[in-house]
Amino acid sequence: MNTAALVGCTGLVGSQILSALQAIPQKPTIYAIARREITSVTPNTKPVVEPNSADWPAKLKNLATTPEVFLSALGTTRGQAGSFAAQRAIDYDLNLALANAAKDSGIKTYVLISSGAVSAKSKFPYMKMKGELEDAVKALDIPHIVIVKPGLLLGQREDLRLAEAALQTVAKGLGTISKAWLTDWWAQDADIIGRAAVAAALECSEGRREKGVWIVGQSEILSLGRQAPG
Repeated sequence: MNTAALVGCTGLVGSQILSALQAIPQKPTIYAIARREITSVTPNTKPVVEPNSADWPAKLKNLATTPEVFLSALGTTRGQAGSFAAQRAIDYDLNLALANAAKDSGIKTYVLISSGAVSAKSKFPYMKMKGELEDAVKALDIPHIVIVKPGLLLGQREDLRLAEAALQTVAKGLGTISKAWLTDWWAQDADIIGRAAVAAALECSEGRREKGVWIVGQSEILSLGRQAPG
């Protein structure tokens, strides 16, 4: 991998993806598209700061070098967005616009951080929306499409909700007792997810994975993430 682009790099998983990309020994050029300046910058990291996220697809299409890999950890919450419609504009509309921009740019590997147990047939709006996004990106003409589907995210973030914090406490407690085997099937550390996303991207870009859609579930996240540098 010589070049990569990333959105969502200031979030819980996205920041870990950025760190994993920066840890690749070959030091690929990393275009980090964000609304604000990022704090984790290395010589091979090229921040692309654009406060208006609606312009991100155009920014992706007009980078100095077409990335081999595009990774999206983009997402928000209903609380942050202000309404479900505003959340959908980010989680679905912007994500799909970026995926189409990746296709139009000739990017060969697309990696989406999704979530476990989502479905376009779900009765729950959030799960339905995420499932619809998965279905939409699967249909795109990109040689390698990787959809990473973690369970509960373990890690500290600014917008941690009360229920999520309680589940994290349970998961961490069980992990301490059982050396992780009680939690691995339903909760994963953000750094493991980030390293797994990059490891999957490397497998695709280096020709070690057949073309097509690759669904990376929770067990595969653990195996990829724990063997990858980071």
